[in-house]
Amino acid sequence: MDEIIVFQQAGSGEVKISGIRQYGAGLIISKVFDLPDRLPDFIDCPEQYFLEDFTGDLVISFLKHPDLLDHLAALCREKKIPLIASGRKNAAAITPFTCCSLGRLPGLGRYGEQFGIPEYEVEVRENKICRMEVKRGASCGASWQLIPGIVGLSPEAALESIAREAQYLCAADPSNFDPITGKSALHVAGKVHEQALRLALDRLK
Repeated sequence: MDEIIVFQQAGSGEVKISGIRQYGAGLIISKVFDLPDRLPDFIDCPEQYFLEDFTGDLVISFLKHPDLLDHLAALCREKKIPLIASGRKNAAAITPFTCCSLGRLPGLGRYGEQFGIPEYEVEVRENKICRMEVKRGASCGASWQLIPGIVGLSPEAALESIAREAQYLCAADPSNFDPITGKSALHVAGKVHEQALRLALDRLK
């Protein structure tokens, strides 16, 4: 059983925590640290918010404050625990743009095997998708939750619909734009799910 430690602010990671617990296997979220949301713009002594020790196989951060994340990253580096902080910028952490754009990276254990860039397996009969199975998906659970809206559609219609279905369910901040590409978190979530379905259908040819 892989132990995950979560850091959040005012419940900011609850959707992902729920998704991991519901769809993950061989994983346990052994501790959730919920820090305050209303904080000064600059925190001179971030260690005051990290008084309790922790240990585990992986740390996932939903901290919004950069000073808190910087301190957490330093703690994780000292403890030699990998840290994932989706949508954030920190050189000492793994920072995919969204939870569903995490690649298959070494050292992330069962979490990395089960969560990240989506992977599907599908079955098509009479030009309708009759079965759709998640091999790897978004920690928010969207990869699983969109399936009822896709099964029963033709492959063409499914490819037109899946990005929209993923965006409806996406827990990412819609205001999170990448200044270089101009893409939002919602756009990325839609595209990775569309690509996952396209690859699954291609494997049937």
